[in-house]
Amino acid sequence: MNKIKTIEQALDYIKDGMTIAVGGFLAVGTPDKLIDAVIAKGVKDITLICNDSGFPDRGVGKWVVNKNVKRVIVSHIGTNPETGRQMNEKELEVELVPQGTLAERVRAAGAGLGGILTPTGIGTVVEEGKQKLNVDGKEYLLELPLKADVALIKGSIVDKKGNIYYSKATRNFNPIMATSADVVIVEAEKLVEVGEIDPTDVMTPSIFVDVIVQ
Repeated sequence: MNKIKTIEQALDYIKDGMTIAVGGFLAVGTPDKLIDAVIAKGVKDITLICNDSGFPDRGVGKWVVNKNVKRVIVSHIGTNPETGRQMNEKELEVELVPQGTLAERVRAAGAGLGGILTPTGIGTVVEEGKQKLNVDGKEYLLELPLKADVALIKGSIVDKKGNIYYSKATRNFNPIMATSADVVIVEAEKLVEVGEIDPTDVMTPSIFVDVIVQ
């Protein structure tokens, strides 16, 4: 099956109201062309799962500024003042999740788990409305999986089957986001033939990838 599509074809998978997971960390390793294409298409009411809400002019922060997003599930919003403004004005729902918990909740979705147990957040606002479990005399929060309809990720080198190599810090959240969505679209910085990536360098196997755009 040929996974290589145009950005226009890839956008056919993205609809209003979807939950979209996006790789990246402070706009590093974020699929910028796909981000811009979603804005151009005018997709709205997105629930966004990402490490952070980027910057007003970079990364997923552009979605916030353009009001493509109705809800964000992130570890912090400090680098994007517009996220904070919309949250305070009740224009945007913000769920803040400790970064390690966020990563584990995404990983749990990819692994088919029913959730994770963590002590992080006990005794803080993080625990509000959540189930607690006692294990060997220690209290834990039950944190539920974060699954997405679509994941948008970026690969430094991608082969035509969808095997991905990430360069340096661009790896960040991309590999786990690729496991947690029904449809995974990768923006390839460099597209190569199958076999050109050493198997030991493959960080996301092709089985997780549905669509490749260059």
